[in-house]
Amino acid sequence: MTIDFGRTAGDYGRYRAGYPPEIFDRLGALGIGRPGQRVLDIGTGTGFFGRGLALRGAEVTGLDPSEALIGEARRLDREAGVVVSYVAGKAEDTGLATGSFDVVSAAQCWHWFDAARAAAEARRLLVPGGWLVIAHYDWLPLAGNVVEATERLILQHNPAWRGAGGTGMHPEHLGAVAGAGFEEMKIFFFEEPAIYSHEAWRGRIRASAGVGASLSPEKVAAFDVELAALLRERFPEEPLAVPHRAWALIGRAPV
Repeated sequence: MTIDFGRTAGDYGRYRAGYPPEIFDRLGALGIGRPGQRVLDIGTGTGFFGRGLALRGAEVTGLDPSEALIGEARRLDREAGVVVSYVAGKAEDTGLATGSFDVVSAAQCWHWFDAARAAAEARRLLVPGGWLVIAHYDWLPLAGNVVEATERLILQHNPAWRGAGGTGMHPEHLGAVAGAGFEEMKIFFFEEPAIYSHEAWRGRIRASAGVGASLSPEKVAAFDVELAALLRERFPEEPLAVPHRAWALIGRAPV
């Protein structure tokens, strides 16, 4: 299945939920994202995670291979009144200077990388004692809820999609991070729902890998009609409080 989030950049920028403030509070308590820190947010997409750090005073550079997503990120930065720099590039080979960042972050994207190469590149980019942060904010398919029903519908339209049934926990990331020599590794997680109107949930799902980033426009439109009907018939309440889990893995480069 070929994935191109640039194809759904408009929905991605408009409808994907940002990260809960608590995730930045917890990182700040560890000394991550403080004012003046140099942060590289790899796989930045439309910049939601990097923007959260920039709003707290960090000097953020966002890196992504998609110019369309970077364009959306810049628009959202203007709306938020924050300045972030952007470069086009890949997490495994950024082309940026060795030891030029205090923090490297990767939010909702590490699973798309060659993990060993991305971890080694993050280690190269960090100053001694710098931090790598891998974060997720994932919907939770629970029995009978709107996420479970939505995932079933995605699979009807796109049987090649492999994103269903997630738990919001990502222990599979540990091996590459440890293998790159990171130390003092920590994990935290918590649950906090994301609030969506019907329109916003439809937009969020159109912006997902299994729909807008992989299906043709005609198939996306057909899917969207069915999702709208499903919401009207089975989940008529608005707004929807959609269960999510925030999860983060933090590792520190050796001093």
